[in-house]
Parts: sequence; structure tokens; C-alpha cells
Amino acid sequence: MKFIVCAFMATVALAGCTSQEDRIAFDGKFFKTKISKVDGQRDVFTLVVKNASQSIDGAREAARYEATVYCVNTYGSSDIMWVVGPDTPSENLQLVGDSLTFSGSCPS
Repeated sequence: MKFIVCAFMATVALAGCTSQEDRIAFDGKFFKTKISKVDGQRDVFTLVVKNASQSIDGAREAARYEATVYCVNTYGSSDIMWVVGPDTPSENLQLVGDSLTFSGSCPS
């Protein structure tokens, strides 16, 4: 029983160790992202990048990265058809509540 408790404690301790080392900085900043399917379609997504005002260029690249990972993991391809994407002109991007929202699809 003592062994099981020790193993559990070690697992819990290690679970918190990966947060900083596994994160990727864009333009020297870290961004939280969330990608969601649209209307249950796996290929169509929206992607929200939080804290975007710290670096719009970094937020754009964080979005490009997360969408690429999503499409590769879901369809095996890095191709993305953007509706509002990282290359959208700045005047067409809307910063709402310190977040930028992008949208696109993974060609299937």
C-alpha cells in the first residue's frame, strides 16, 4: 500500500513539471489557444488566441501553428484554407476582449 501511495504522489508531482518546458513562444510571448469544430464538422474550425495584444504578430503565428497541428493530427496534411487567417490584413482582424479569432478548414 505504501508503494501505491508513493507512486501516485510521484505521478502527481511530475504532472505539473511540463508546463513551461513544453510551451512554445511566438515573438517571444506565450499565447493560450483554443480550437473548436464548427457545427460538428471536423474539417471546419475556429481558433481563438488569447492575450493577443501582447504581440499581434506572435498571435498570428500561434494561430498558424495550432491550426497546422490540428490539420496534421486530424487529416495528415498541413494544408489549410483560411477564411480569416494569419495572413489576413491587420485592418480585417478584430481584437475582442484581448483575443483574436481565426477560422478555416482542413481540406479533406
